Amino acid sequence: METATKWVLDPMHSEVQFKVKHLVISTVSGFFKSFEGELDTESDDFSDAEISFSLDINSIDTNQTQRDEHLKSAEFFDAEKYPKISFKSTSFTLTGDDEYKLVGDLTVKGVTKPVTLDVEFGGSADDFYGNSKAGFEISGKINRKDFGLTWSGVTEAGAVVVGEDIKLLFNVQFVKQK
Repeated sequence: METATKWVLDPMHSEVQFKVKHLVISTVSGFFKSFEGELDTESDDFSDAEISFSLDINSIDTNQTQRDEHLKSAEFFDAEKYPKISFKSTSFTLTGDDEYKLVGDLTVKGVTKPVTLDVEFGGSADDFYGNSKAGFEISGKINRKDFGLTWSGVTEAGAVVVGEDIKLLFNVQFVKQK
């Protein structure tokens, strides 16, 4: 049995972004500025790696303070009661050249559901200090209502204010622990 190698998310070289339709005609983007994660693997190609991460709701940033406060409120994420979004992988499968399917349990606002995300391995390299780094792009889509994020507004003209599908895009870099 090989020894597992631990990789820790490098927040200085990572970003966690989401996109949601606004009024059906445009897209609003946002970021979580505070997050952490780790990856444990026994293989060089990362297959069957165990991955976990969490996002700090209070770090949400959509470039509009009033909207951010609304998202943190009980109408959306209820950050006071549920301060983190968390994910724990159940499988990480190589599906092609540098492509993986990441399946796991996503917990938002106390609701846990299985999700499947696409992962592209960007490669690995050593930095100036001899640290081994590995980069990944993770993408997927979830329905916010599946996780109890059911707030909905409709304009006077009948347009839905916030779409149900949330696109996720994580560009992350992990650092191999010595």
